Amino acid sequence: MLGRPNVRKTSSLRPQMNKKKIVIVGAGPGGLATAMQLAQAGCDVTVLERRDRVGGRTSAIETEGFRFDCGPTFFLYPRVLAEIFHSVGRDLMEEVPMERLDPQYRLTFGGERGGVLDCTPDMDEMDRQIAKFSEADVGQLRRYMDDNREKLEKFRPILESPFNSPLDLLRPSLLGAAAKLHPFRSLGKELERYFSDPRLVIAFAFQAKYLGMSPFNCPSLFSILSFLEYEHGVFHPIGGCSRVSERMAEIAEELGVKIRLNEPVDSIEIQDQRVTALRTSQDRYTVDAIVVNADFADWMTKTVPNETRRRWTNEKIEKKKFSCSTFMLYLGIEGMYEDLPHHNIHISETYDRNLREIELDHVLSSDPSVYVQNACVTDPSLAPAGCSTLYVLVPVSHQSENIDWSTQADAFREKTLDQLAAIGLGDVRDRIRVEHRITPDDWVNDYAIYKGATFNLAHNLGQMLHLRPKNRFDELDGVYLVGGGTHPGSGLPVIYESSRISSRLLLEDLGISTQFIDEAAKGVPVTNGIAASLRDPAMA
Repeated sequence: MLGRPNVRKTSSLRPQMNKKKIVIVGAGPGGLATAMQLAQAGCDVTVLERRDRVGGRTSAIETEGFRFDCGPTFFLYPRVLAEIFHSVGRDLMEEVPMERLDPQYRLTFGGERGGVLDCTPDMDEMDRQIAKFSEADVGQLRRYMDDNREKLEKFRPILESPFNSPLDLLRPSLLGAAAKLHPFRSLGKELERYFSDPRLVIAFAFQAKYLGMSPFNCPSLFSILSFLEYEHGVFHPIGGCSRVSERMAEIAEELGVKIRLNEPVDSIEIQDQRVTALRTSQDRYTVDAIVVNADFADWMTKTVPNETRRRWTNEKIEKKKFSCSTFMLYLGIEGMYEDLPHHNIHISETYDRNLREIELDHVLSSDPSVYVQNACVTDPSLAPAGCSTLYVLVPVSHQSENIDWSTQADAFREKTLDQLAAIGLGDVRDRIRVEHRITPDDWVNDYAIYKGATFNLAHNLGQMLHLRPKNRFDELDGVYLVGGGTHPGSGLPVIYESSRISSRLLLEDLGISTQFIDEAAKGVPVTNGIAASLRDPAMA
């Protein structure tokens, strides 16, 4: 089904009398995780979603029997979401079965030197492959893993705590972590400390693209991203990452949450700098608090009167640095590419120039890097019999006057399909049966993403921690933020963490116990399904 009724009926698990009324704007992953936690705490929760389905950028695109993830296809570091599920009495891996992938993905490098890496958590196998690139770099991956294991432990308190003011930078946890995090060193420079071959630097730094940034502009603390992949696994939820959001919505409803689809917020009511109600075309909702899971910059500039904001005015938001965007092709194809792994990243021959064209020049590249998901080799349920899906993502500039997608999209589609020949898909045009496309303009118009910046505000040092929009929004009382536009940032694991941070703050402000969140955050019991899934596959 492409959509669902506007209101999905459910019976509350608790009497509604005297409950605190919370409205969550947006049914993306952060909003749904927040809804689960607030409902578990006994709040009266309503989720208002502007589109016809839950998930936001993690929703499904379904057509003619093919099912695609709209946005994220990598499910990383399940620990955070597993703890949130545990806090409401559920087991993540039982609710949403997942398969850990090995290889995690295939990297192919363009140019004369070329090369292929089938990236696996098996360190011996990685060393064998690395030796083909550079004998001098054999053993460096283990050193990198050991260092980042310690770095993550230092970094976790930062990711899991709110940052409300510059004074929070003086916390013992942050001061103790500074020596390991090297905040003023770029991720690219950090990886050059381990690998002499520039292809290997890219192989363990390209994950900065999960944040929508160049690894040579991204702070080095994000070296933990590739560490998370090798240490904790790359997972495929059966049915796709969108199935995680769909199951979260179902559980939220079972906890008493009301989810209203096709109901965007038109306006808010403010008294003494406090939001007291929201209006849609269908209803008026009085609230004790609201949680904004919509794209921060888009929602603020369209919904909150500019004169009520000082730090985050329309003019100041316009001057902020935003992530890249993505050009997307969702292809239903005849047959299946059996020899192509689940995840594939082709690094262009002109990688440095490609990054510059995206972030600085804001033009389309003649040699773009491309990501391809071939999910049906793992999950054939995503396509009709005899067919399979290809999900194609090309990082591109966010909206810019230099690019006119109304006239350039068709040619860029052809360029993208040409690039697929580099990973063995030279005949793909002949096999396409279904095609759907999303450009940066579509991210703006259909998904309400500011400038089409699919990874939100950029993650530079001037836009992190207390300099990012705060989880407890400081310009309006009773407003809390979740999602990639607030602390800790973009990417599913940290978006889920933002939901936990904001849920704690909101409940504490309303005088409601957060004990169930705090206890679950101490760790999922070893009997829980997540424990076995997080083991090294070689030990399973």
